[in-house]
Amino acid sequence: MNLLLIIAGIIAIVLLVTGGLIEAVNFLLYVGIVLLVLAVIIFLIRALSGSRRV
Repeated sequence: MNLLLIIAGIIAIVLLVTGGLIEAVNFLLYVGIVLLVLAVIIFLIRALSGSRRV
């Protein structure tokens, strides 16, 4: 699950950079923000719930 969060975070950062550089594909900016927010929420839920399984 942690690998999935890392991959989602990397994709989110790449989409944010791409969306910021290429104005024609502005929707990628929003997709990146949504993925980043989801990754952070899932990480916080796992961290606060005490789930330490790797």
